[in-house]
Amino acid sequence: MKSNTILHYPLMVVGTVAIDSVETPFGKKDSVFGGSASYFSYAASFFTPVELIAVVGEDFPKEYRKILEERPIGLDHLATVSGKTFHWKGKYGSDLNTAQTLDTQLNVLLEFKPKLKADREPEYLFLANIDPELQMDVLNQVKRPKCKFVVCDTMNFWIEGKRPQLEKVLSRVDMIVINDGEARLLAKEANLIKAARKIQAMGPSTAIIKKGEHGAFLFHGEQFFALPAYPLEEVFDPTGAGDSFAGGVMGYLAKTGDLSFENLKRAVAYGGVVASFTVENFGLERLRTIKDGAIENRLADFRKLCHF
Repeated sequence: MKSNTILHYPLMVVGTVAIDSVETPFGKKDSVFGGSASYFSYAASFFTPVELIAVVGEDFPKEYRKILEERPIGLDHLATVSGKTFHWKGKYGSDLNTAQTLDTQLNVLLEFKPKLKADREPEYLFLANIDPELQMDVLNQVKRPKCKFVVCDTMNFWIEGKRPQLEKVLSRVDMIVINDGEARLLAKEANLIKAARKIQAMGPSTAIIKKGEHGAFLFHGEQFFALPAYPLEEVFDPTGAGDSFAGGVMGYLAKTGDLSFENLKRAVAYGGVVASFTVENFGLERLRTIKDGAIENRLADFRKLCHF
């Protein structure tokens, strides 16, 4: 489905679109279509149309843009400017939960100033793990209560380098989605349960803590839910799994319009299932081959595994 056929995008994401270089125990690729907004938007598009806000350089391959155009992803906010596209180079060893960053080139991201079109008013907004100042720029452009659910991600680099700015963002969002290491660093607390409660006290009433191959924790007010990861015999490339997870969660929430605890639990399950597809190949390649019904079929299998 071409992006220009969609008139309304209930979900919006601001993040990175990147050209990655990835090495895992199962292979190596020097040019992989990556970036937080790329993974998020492709995953979310299985549930709802999504608008992507990002910047790329003149070197951004046309075939990558065509990959996004395969799905109901709005690209009016995907700006092309002079310079090179954001580039990340990473390597995974035997522990596929942790990537070793070998090189990061911000390139055009250094001058990125996202500006929303006046006629775009998302109901759901996801702020991927970019500079908290950019996250705040976008937050200041969306209208409440039209935008009824705002979610953010972050990473160690921003937690350590721009904590005051990040805390301002947290005070204005409804939910945060981060991994276990980031949660411990942000809360300055080793125990994940205590860490989540401290993070909730910073602003977001709901927190999802990703635990890689061990699943995810969901905290919603005083309520708590834990879900394992979908079991896989082979994990090919974990890059983008967390962003795909968030895309699945947010896509399902935007599709259903239900922010209850019970539906949040279902959204976490959908997110885990979509992420399980992502890791089965490099970049977006496995997501591109998902056939109709495959997500629901895997979810049904997942439900059987978790039921007792």
